[in-house]
Amino acid sequence: MDGRLAAVTAALAARAAAHDRDGSFPWDGIAGLHAAGLLGATIGREHGGPGCGLADGVRILRALGQGDPSVALITAMTLITHAAQAREASWPAQAYKGIVEKSASEPILLNALRVEPDLGTPARGGLPATTAARVPGGWSLSGRKIYSTGAEGLSWMAVWARTDESPPRVGSFLVPAGSAGVTVERTWDHLGLRASRSDDVVFDAAEIPAEAVVALAAPDAQPPPDPVLMTWNSLGISAIYLGVAAAARDWLIGFLAERTPTALGRPLATLPRFTAAVGEISAALIAAEDLVDALVDALAVRVDAGEEAAAGHAAIAKLSATRAAIGAVEQAVALVGNNALTRKNPLERHYRDVLCARVHTPQDDSVIAGLGSAAFAGLVKGE
Repeated sequence: MDGRLAAVTAALAARAAAHDRDGSFPWDGIAGLHAAGLLGATIGREHGGPGCGLADGVRILRALGQGDPSVALITAMTLITHAAQAREASWPAQAYKGIVEKSASEPILLNALRVEPDLGTPARGGLPATTAARVPGGWSLSGRKIYSTGAEGLSWMAVWARTDESPPRVGSFLVPAGSAGVTVERTWDHLGLRASRSDDVVFDAAEIPAEAVVALAAPDAQPPPDPVLMTWNSLGISAIYLGVAAAARDWLIGFLAERTPTALGRPLATLPRFTAAVGEISAALIAAEDLVDALVDALAVRVDAGEEAAAGHAAIAKLSATRAAIGAVEQAVALVGNNALTRKNPLERHYRDVLCARVHTPQDDSVIAGLGSAAFAGLVKGE
């Protein structure tokens, strides 16, 4: 796998700036991933797939993040969906079988669409406004989902919605791309990860077969989040942004080694001030990479082994990893100055991309608040 990953990462890096510049969907990168057999890496062995676990998934996403984090994020959604099916088959068997079979011959992208304009992220609580109404033979789905990663390239969407019943039930409605009543609106105009095309998807009386529903139940009867899949999300996201920081570090070293001001007559890397500054950045990043990578990799292996307690540490790993990645790139920007924020230089793009680490669930404030509450549990009585 390592050889394939290296080749794919290099190809992604060569095209990342162009896709970032015009905000175009990275079809070429997705095609390359499929050709390398990486897009379906987590399809379960029982479905004829490689059955890669979390440790391999983390390794794949870190490498892709170093090449193009937009492609990495799109890929993460598909890898996590397949991993969920390998763990517990919840999609209709016939539909998923068709997805796997088609994945052998063409790129198939999957994602769960959950975020809405008024609700925000459902991780903070609340019910979706997207509504499914009963119609002969199934459901009619209407609503809007925002921040839908890879929207224009998705083959299937698992749309979180409520029924129009009283009381309502909630669940995920499976919608194939190209369905009547489904429109992708190109609203994505973001600081970073511009090629992820995390656009709005609008559902206007889109008809869904009766059987194309997952985990439909009353809100208070919904199963708790699967800790293993939460770990997949946290560690996968962490891996992507560690990859971005690695790309920034590599560019910085090359820039300072080559940059030779006329008045100086030798590369900036020879000056004690720059040498010491790079030493500080390297020390911080290497220590963070070693510690965080060890934590990420160890958690991945332990979760793959079924240790549920390990899954609870995934959010902390994400907090540590993304802070380390952002800090490393910020230090590089401060050292380089104007060249760091010049669009022709990759560091400007890496900086914008790495800042996006903060918006992914679980967000820093939620993790910190949870840890603080746990620390005081049993010692402080709330009013």
